[in-house]
Amino acid sequence: MKVKEIIITTLIVILVIVLFALNFVANKLVLRADNIYKVYLDGNVVGYVANDEELYNIINNRQKEIKDRYEVANVYPPEGFKIIKTSSYNVPISSAEEIYNKVAEQSSFTIEGYIIKIKGEEETIINVLNRNDFDEAVHNFVLAFLSAEEYNNYINNTQSKIETTGKIIEMMYFDETITIKKGYISINNKIYTDKTELSQVLLFGFDYKTEIYTVEAGDTIVSVSEKNKLNPQEFLIANPRFTSKESLLKIGDKVNVTLIDPIITFSYEVEEVSDTEIPFEKKTVTDTTKPYGYSEITTMGVTGVTRITTEYLVKNGETQPGARILDQVPITEKVDQVTTVGPRYNSSGQYIDTGTEWQWPTNQPCVVTSEWGYRWGAFHEGIDISGTGYGSPIYAAADGEVVNAQYGGFIGDVSGYNVVIKHDNGYYTVYAHMAPNTITVKYGERVSRGQIIGGMGHSGLAYGTHVHFGVTYGMPYGGGYTVNPRSLWK
Repeated sequence: MKVKEIIITTLIVILVIVLFALNFVANKLVLRADNIYKVYLDGNVVGYVANDEELYNIINNRQKEIKDRYEVANVYPPEGFKIIKTSSYNVPISSAEEIYNKVAEQSSFTIEGYIIKIKGEEETIINVLNRNDFDEAVHNFVLAFLSAEEYNNYINNTQSKIETTGKIIEMMYFDETITIKKGYISINNKIYTDKTELSQVLLFGFDYKTEIYTVEAGDTIVSVSEKNKLNPQEFLIANPRFTSKESLLKIGDKVNVTLIDPIITFSYEVEEVSDTEIPFEKKTVTDTTKPYGYSEITTMGVTGVTRITTEYLVKNGETQPGARILDQVPITEKVDQVTTVGPRYNSSGQYIDTGTEWQWPTNQPCVVTSEWGYRWGAFHEGIDISGTGYGSPIYAAADGEVVNAQYGGFIGDVSGYNVVIKHDNGYYTVYAHMAPNTITVKYGERVSRGQIIGGMGHSGLAYGTHVHFGVTYGMPYGGGYTVNPRSLWK
């Protein structure tokens, strides 16, 4: 063999050996890279491990306290935890124990549960361990506002048809969008595991503090409600064992007087047929042939009755303004009471006040959706009257002088377009939420009982067409005190 051939053969052998060696090293490096896992927490690299399963097992097995507290079998890595298989090499490899300690120092672990998002004007998040607990809590929440019979009849489509009077629920819904998703929840977040506690939270709010009142001699549901700035309906919602505001209380009973502050809004639409009274008016006529001081009822008043079909909306137990009267059938016609009196001036020419009666401020029939008294922790200084239609007339309840006729004014913009009348007997009446461009009187004008002063609307802070009718003795919001408008007709 020639020297040249020997050299070539030797070079070929060397090249083969080198390629084999390089291939061996490359395979070793690739094999090592395939077994490397990069660990992230909240986007930051925590380190590298050779075995991801070992790290997951350590995380799960070290959390006995969490497992015992929530009665779960598994605990999972924190939110923002991620492991990615990487092809990197020549990086320091940490043990699973070392990475676990770093993760435990920086964040909290998670358990599997359900994340409920309640989206209304704002978004609220509730975490529960078991989906059934939330479902039962919502069911209990609904039954705070409806009887079980009403709810079941609606769900099962077994509501009785209205024959004479009665009501049916046409639709139920929650105003908010509620989504439920299974996921991993940090143990640093509140996780509800008790459906009773969750029911209370839905009804009273996250930060509620239960207020308990001990019943004393002479207490009624109405009086206890007033003492604690509730209305009777709110009391019944917080104490479902009582069925009506006439239910009897026992001395020493413990009752819940916590103000409800619901997290969700349960709404239902109602069609109701009911008989409503049409009060007779009291009119006075003067007979100049009678002596001064003479007074006799010459026509007895008869209260009328009209059967009306109304449609209205209830939100969390409160009937909303804006009820609509769909139909009305007179049952008994009203007869106005007439009192005949002698001359209104005495022999000295002095005017005699015969005690002019008050007039109802709207057409009849109508619907009172909210009474005078406490409502959601604030005092409602009037009654809300609706059902007569947008733009329908509003009347002066008695003779007097107009002291406000504009949008807002001294009674505030929340009242929208409003009229305030000062009466000769020291009373003031307030007519709020009128429709724009319907006020027919002006400041300083003298008005008569029954005169049209504006039209019904929903201006200002108002839901639905209605008039807020308020009465004060003395200037409203200026030293006077509020009076129940119902008392004017008693």
